[in-house]
Amino acid sequence: MRIRILAVGDVCMESGLKHLEKTLPGLRKLEGIDFCVVNGENANNTGLLPEQAERMHFAGADVVTLGNHSFGTRQVFDLLDDAPWLLRPENFGPKKPGRGCGYFDCRGLRIRVMNLIGRCDLEWNAYESPFLAADRLLKSGEADVTLLDFHAQATSEKIAMGFYLDGRVSAMWGTHTHVPTADEQVFEKGMGYLTDLGMTGPIVSVLGIEPEQSVEHFLGGLPGRYRPGRGGDKLQGAVFEWDSDLKRCTDVHRLDVR
Repeated sequence: MRIRILAVGDVCMESGLKHLEKTLPGLRKLEGIDFCVVNGENANNTGLLPEQAERMHFAGADVVTLGNHSFGTRQVFDLLDDAPWLLRPENFGPKKPGRGCGYFDCRGLRIRVMNLIGRCDLEWNAYESPFLAADRLLKSGEADVTLLDFHAQATSEKIAMGFYLDGRVSAMWGTHTHVPTADEQVFEKGMGYLTDLGMTGPIVSVLGIEPEQSVEHFLGGLPGRYRPGRGGDKLQGAVFEWDSDLKRCTDVHRLDVR
């Protein structure tokens, strides 16, 4: 049996969320998607609100993952504890709200979704090693399919994680940089992989932010609350096809829906 998994890149700003709501239901039908994971950590600029998470879930996200802005809004803390479909990186530590791993049923298969955050060029001393956290999660239960959203800055850390988990994880993708990479592949032991999915949000922008504001920041201007870009929106991500008989990913292809 083959299942098709859609991973959607970081949802940025309200306009990105509206584009997700508009396009995701039809995209699931068009691509024959069985299971969908959406990274939603930038829907409310830096973080997300409970109602935004619920809108993603209602639009067709079976799981919503987060990243370094997981706790950007205090309003989401209760939902992190209560909603099994909302994940934050596991290696934040056990004292933070929420969880970094969940189990879900899909066409008779048990799917494990893991969410981890990298340490290179982020807060190295603030997080547990994502490699050790992955080992722990993989020993915590049984699953037919295991998926990983690795929210990390450095491409080297993401690629290294790919080699480390090949053969133990069904599909892995990176989030956080908001720029899609062109290295979709199936690793030697069958894991589907993409270094970064890209983003879902404003097309004319610097990673979702108004270009003029970003340029001003790099020129030394005062920072402020991010203003969204313009020019319509895009949804970027990838589809992974998993063969449960072969126990390997058979196809990975990128998506860019505008």
